[in-house]
Amino acid sequence: MTKQQKITLSASRDIPFNKLMLSQSNVRHVKAGVSIEELAEDIARRTLLSSITVRPVLDDSGAETGMYTIPAGGRRFRALELLVKQKRMNKTALVPCIVRTDGLAEEDSLAENVQRAPLHPLDQFRAFQAMREKGRTEEEIAAAFFVSASVVKQRLKLAAVAPSLHDAYAEEEMTLDQLMAFTVNPDHARQEQVWEALQRHYSRQPYEIRRMLTEGAVRASDKRAQFVGLDDYVEAGGEILRDLFQQDDGGWLQDATLLDVMVREKLAEEAEAVRAEGWKWVEVDTEFPYGHTFGMRRVHGEAVPMSDEEAASYQALKAEYDALEAEHAEADELPDDIDARLGEIEEAMEAFEARPIRYEADDLALAGAFVSIDSSGRLRVERGYVRPEDEPVEEVEDIGEVASEAPTIDDADDPIAPALDDEEDEDDGLKPLSDRLVMELTAHRTLALRNALAQDPQVAFLAALHAMVLRLFYRYAVDSCVEIEPRNAAFGSQVPGLGDTAYARGIDQRHETWARNLPKASEDLWEALTEFDSCSREALFAHCVAMSVNAVHDPYQRRPRAIAHADVLAGTVGLDMAKAGWTVTGDSYLGRVTKARILEAVREAKGEDAADRIARLKKPEMVTAAEDLLVSAGWLPEPLRTPPLLEDDVPEFELVDEADGFGDEPSDHEPDTGEAQSAEDGGEPAIGDSEPLSEDDPVAGDAFARTAAE
Repeated sequence: MTKQQKITLSASRDIPFNKLMLSQSNVRHVKAGVSIEELAEDIARRTLLSSITVRPVLDDSGAETGMYTIPAGGRRFRALELLVKQKRMNKTALVPCIVRTDGLAEEDSLAENVQRAPLHPLDQFRAFQAMREKGRTEEEIAAAFFVSASVVKQRLKLAAVAPSLHDAYAEEEMTLDQLMAFTVNPDHARQEQVWEALQRHYSRQPYEIRRMLTEGAVRASDKRAQFVGLDDYVEAGGEILRDLFQQDDGGWLQDATLLDVMVREKLAEEAEAVRAEGWKWVEVDTEFPYGHTFGMRRVHGEAVPMSDEEAASYQALKAEYDALEAEHAEADELPDDIDARLGEIEEAMEAFEARPIRYEADDLALAGAFVSIDSSGRLRVERGYVRPEDEPVEEVEDIGEVASEAPTIDDADDPIAPALDDEEDEDDGLKPLSDRLVMELTAHRTLALRNALAQDPQVAFLAALHAMVLRLFYRYAVDSCVEIEPRNAAFGSQVPGLGDTAYARGIDQRHETWARNLPKASEDLWEALTEFDSCSREALFAHCVAMSVNAVHDPYQRRPRAIAHADVLAGTVGLDMAKAGWTVTGDSYLGRVTKARILEAVREAKGEDAADRIARLKKPEMVTAAEDLLVSAGWLPEPLRTPPLLEDDVPEFELVDEADGFGDEPSDHEPDTGEAQSAEDGGEPAIGDSEPLSEDDPVAGDAFARTAAE
């Protein structure tokens, strides 16, 4: 029997550093891994952890010269060389080496690099955790391995996942991305429950894991969380789940009940402060539906003027701002200190300009306020609304006869109309003109006024503007003889989140600005409008017309031609709902349509492949996945798209000479000058039948929202 030869290992030897040199046989030529500088720092902290493989340099006769080349371990040699240059290590310091004589030098280098097994990520997670348990801080661990503290926190978070999930990851049943998703919830039982549920799913995407682990939690970006404040919530005992591996908008608040209690308490405190201002009533809620002030009159206060001291401070800030701007007007870029100072001045000036509003005592006694939270989590206070039942009753003069019994113009030609002329009085004294005579005279004046107004477009524009402003900004105002009024459009049901959209806020802010710049009394409106410049009148006219737009598709009142005109109008003004701020979400669209519709949307925006990837998901998972895919795609559902204008739809504005079509002779298309047909007779409601439109009308609110984007 042949005796098996025993293996003899290469000899180890401590060799002075100055006897070592790099070999050209090292197969590593591409830089990778830890830098030489970091490796040098690690050697300085822990000394050399593994020996360097060397080969003796032989002379021509084959004898050793005392020098050694390094075919494997060049990076360690360069790190030691750096320490010597930095005079942190002697050049004669002994280096532990393995001396090889057999085989090829290239083989040594290749074998050392190829046969080295990389550390499994799970082992790194557990190693960090062991160091943490032995007292090392996250910063100390980060410094020891040349990584950031956030990386250490991530690794420790992964190490804290349920052991059974670690086993699944080690057996490659789970990806690293999936393991990272489980870190959003530290509850091991819940983690294992979700992993078990995923075994029955076709897809196990990380976003599904995060969604399942955070069910019932409240996003930190939710307006309620922003209103309360995350620090106060945590101080009250609330817990926040965080995702260290992707943007989580602040995490998820676990205790929704605690959050709701804190919101109610803080809103109640804020409401008490508003109530102390003297309002007749204050209503409080987290959110009021858009148009909740419909039917209420709005009273506006006056901004408290600056005191002499405040005015002087404001002027000093403005002078400093102007001086700094003038001094650096030619500079391409402002110095940091100047830029910071200009920002400070702007903030201080804005604080002076944001004047508190003072209301009259009579208005406070009638009006109230709504206290809620806006979409960004800030307190929203809507002051100065008067309920219809709180309106003061105005005394009406007794005219002696019911107005509906008064004769109309058409009665003049009725042979059986009652004679209204009083019998001739032989008395030579003056007496009031008869109603019949006044009616006839004013009929002549009305037609003459129509004819004169038709020949003066500028005054006609002003009269139409005056009539619309009266109806939109003044309650029960009847100060115009022009029977033009914007009509209301009613919502079939409340539209969630409508009031927080950019276009709704734009309309509301514009309406509020106009309301503050118009006179308080309706009888002063005409004079105020005549003093406006043409640009202001046109802007106000556009606002009034915009508020009368009704492009709502009502299933109970089909208006196909009106909706078709809305498409033409949208195309003419270039309306793009995506640019206006509408985004597709689960609440706004995806969660309210079929899976086929969801796939259609993804297919249109992202292509067939993206739709196929989510096609087998269940509805909740499909909604979440589609929302992620469509978040920045600008996709719009069909009712929100603006169709391209056809050539026939493009409006042409031409001036028509009176001689070319507007003569004195009546035509077949002459407008009717008689009374409006009443709704009871089958026509449109007569002018004056409807209530005035308010900026808080939920019906008008839709018009506001749909025309705010400019």
